[in-house]
Amino acid sequence: MFYKVLIPSAGLGTRLGSIGKNINKAMVSVDNKPVISHVIEKFPKDVEIIVTVGHKGDLLKDYLSIAHSDRKITCVDIDNYYGHGSGLGYTILQCEKHLQCPFVFTPNDTLVLEDIPLPDENWMAYAEVENTDQYRSIQVSPSSMVEKIYEKDEGRDVKPYIGLTGINDYKSFWERMKSGITYGSIRIGESYGLRSMLSTGIKIKAKNFTWYDTGTISNLKKARKAFARKSSPNILEKPNEAIWFVNNKVIKYSEDPEFIKDRQERAKHLIGYVPKIIDVKDYMYTYKFVGGTTMSRVITKPLFEKFLFWIDKFWEKMELNSEEKKEFYVKCDEFYRDKTKARVQQYFNRFNYKDSKEVINDISIPKLSKLLGKVDWKSLSMGEPTTFHGDLHFENILVAENGDFCLLDWRQNFSGLKDYGDVYYDLAKLYHGIIVSHEIVNKNQFHIEQDGGVIKFDILRNYKLVECEKAFEDFIVQSGYDLYKVKLLTSLIFLNIAALHHYPYSEFLFYLGKYQLHNLLQEGEQ
Repeated sequence: MFYKVLIPSAGLGTRLGSIGKNINKAMVSVDNKPVISHVIEKFPKDVEIIVTVGHKGDLLKDYLSIAHSDRKITCVDIDNYYGHGSGLGYTILQCEKHLQCPFVFTPNDTLVLEDIPLPDENWMAYAEVENTDQYRSIQVSPSSMVEKIYEKDEGRDVKPYIGLTGINDYKSFWERMKSGITYGSIRIGESYGLRSMLSTGIKIKAKNFTWYDTGTISNLKKARKAFARKSSPNILEKPNEAIWFVNNKVIKYSEDPEFIKDRQERAKHLIGYVPKIIDVKDYMYTYKFVGGTTMSRVITKPLFEKFLFWIDKFWEKMELNSEEKKEFYVKCDEFYRDKTKARVQQYFNRFNYKDSKEVINDISIPKLSKLLGKVDWKSLSMGEPTTFHGDLHFENILVAENGDFCLLDWRQNFSGLKDYGDVYYDLAKLYHGIIVSHEIVNKNQFHIEQDGGVIKFDILRNYKLVECEKAFEDFIVQSGYDLYKVKLLTSLIFLNIAALHHYPYSEFLFYLGKYQLHNLLQEGEQ
């Protein structure tokens, strides 16, 4: 049967709060994949998809062209998607010329488990949920026909309409929507046309689905939990970045176009160690999915030691002249001292905290500013220039199916430098991932409690990582690196990233970093 699909995606997504600020709400992630891709993949590849775009429309267009280049997707720009005169009905009516055939209408925030039927008859989808007040609803007859369509909190003994519908009598639908412009079709949307069709005797079937709404923060959390797979990578969510796995591709998104540009440029310098970028837009790039398993899932001491032998060849030393070396030390100082102080202030501002003397795990520790004042920044800035990754932890190390390693999600630059960075930063990032793995965070296997100026924290560590920590320390010493310097940078990394993560993980990172920094400085004074 020939039909099309309409996915309206022009709105602001205000119910998602800050989540929908930087991206179109259709791009919110569920199981490391934007919701709209979950929706699209419910339909055969030969079916044309009509997507309306408005808020962050160019971003959504770029995503669709990268993620679903093998499909026919027509994007319709909506000139008025918020404010006076706007509404779902207005958006739908802008698509009339593209939908002169039976079609399926599906919101971009509706996920269902069952197959979506053809629009070979008129049908409306409902679900069995407890709270029906916030949704439009339908009254269903014993023979599973729609008897009446109600507005929100209007009907009793009804089923919530989930916004998913098949429209076979498309000519009648468009007539009803246009004739109802002055009566509410602009504001109400597709359910106005369906209700009007029903009032003239046109039959509409009721179909039951297992439904997940991703349009609100609370419901999005439920959907993420339901769709999470054990095999999915443990990626910590960030407000301004995302990594998506779609259609046998990996797509990296950032709200900063310079970030994407630098990432693409650096990939050229890391050929043979990172995947080849096959497409790039202003805010995202993509590469083919590389089969394998992240190191975090298969880590053992022998495998880690094999990786250390491999990565040691990656760290190619750079010969710098005196001027280049001087500039490099300045860059290291900026990257370590200046960034740390800025990130710490960002942490204080974000959570409205003040720098204070505190008791952490029964040790009296002074203000962080006092600790940072004791750091030998000059010695710390005397880095060793090498090829670098920049975010080297086990989730960014892929053990390929053939046993080789592949590095993922590399840093875009080192304080502006793209050709080389400080090997000590890679060593410290690897060390930080051994101490606090993404798995521990995702399973909430850490504890933090604060009572005034008394803080207690703890973490449950995998014994394999403890073994790897000892092996890594041996490698550092045997390779001629400074273990104390690696540990010092690791404590600063914890302080740096605290401002970037969710509470209470952010608080745990901050106090772990402060605690370790204090102990290391005490050790250095002895």
